[in-house]
Amino acid sequence: MIPYVTETPDIRIPANLLPADGRFGAGPSKVRPESVEALSAVSRTYLGTSHRQTTVKSVVGSLRAGLASLFSLPDGYEVLLGNGGTTCFWDAATFGLIEAKSQHLSFGEFSSKFAAAAAQAPHLGDPEVITSVVGTHPLPIARDDVDLYALTHNETSTGVMMPILRPAGAALPADGGGLVAVDATSGAGGLAVDAAEFDAYYFAPQKCFGSDGGLWVALLSPAAVERIGVIAATGRWVPASMDLTIALDNSRLDQTYNTPALATLFLFDDQVRWFNDNGGLGFSVGRSDRSAEILYTWADNADFASPFVTREQDRSHVIGTIDFDDSIDAAMVAKVLRANGIVDTEPYRKLGRNQLRIAMFPAIDPEDVAALCASITYVVGALAQ
Repeated sequence: MIPYVTETPDIRIPANLLPADGRFGAGPSKVRPESVEALSAVSRTYLGTSHRQTTVKSVVGSLRAGLASLFSLPDGYEVLLGNGGTTCFWDAATFGLIEAKSQHLSFGEFSSKFAAAAAQAPHLGDPEVITSVVGTHPLPIARDDVDLYALTHNETSTGVMMPILRPAGAALPADGGGLVAVDATSGAGGLAVDAAEFDAYYFAPQKCFGSDGGLWVALLSPAAVERIGVIAATGRWVPASMDLTIALDNSRLDQTYNTPALATLFLFDDQVRWFNDNGGLGFSVGRSDRSAEILYTWADNADFASPFVTREQDRSHVIGTIDFDDSIDAAMVAKVLRANGIVDTEPYRKLGRNQLRIAMFPAIDPEDVAALCASITYVVGALAQ
């Protein structure tokens, strides 16, 4: 049984075991100090200036171009930005990307939310929702009456990732098939993806991109851009803040419809530049791959822990969920880690498991993940004494 302890024991992790940076949260995530220093250097000429003028629009333009390069977007793909984060994009998509019926893969807290938004939209038909047990992911099924397939690259709550592929046997959008829309909030930048396999790949910058939240980005194929126009032509009412035609028009001008957070834009752009300057998506994905190898190898070899996701190919390389033996209070381990400056390793609250959840975003040094593993081992040993 897990011992019931109300106070955090005074366990001091040896300095030589501690990671250089103790931030392992699933979002907001670690922001590289170099990015903060770069923002500070331009603060007097950038922060507090108009987002309609060149100073800020040049950063938006750089960000859009950088993302197109990072994801090797084919000709005709567009990079859209809007305020409000991924949650707002779900609402925008129910107005501007789904014509009548969508299909949703639901395998955790966040993948279920877009399905819920579509189900509540009075102008849409009931969505098809395909679920699987927690810790796994389902697969899409080609349907003639589905005009949008909603996938999730990485389920932040459970640490499950899935390959992004168009549904087997489904017609391409150009031939009358449904669009493929991918929630990539915690996966974009840390997991490999082929732009040919999606029509909308949307995310926010507070995960792999080492920035703050409150912004959404969508990488749209020509078919998705066309869909926006087709729906707009029907006269469907859309709130201006959710109108993808407005977002598209403003993005093409390197701006957002309403005022964005300038620090968020700058930090986001700086992270994308860091990725591209060091080899692009191969570089950023490679860092997460290395961290995942370290974490899961440690968990597989520990006699008190194991990866929550049983299928190795489904274990996320950006969010690791590690179960602990019932004799160990994982919540207490997280408290001791926090007291030693290692923060945000607690599990997703609604999952309700005796586990730790550890981010492995590209900004997190793989060596710090190794140090975290050593620190956890030390804490578990100290708690057992």
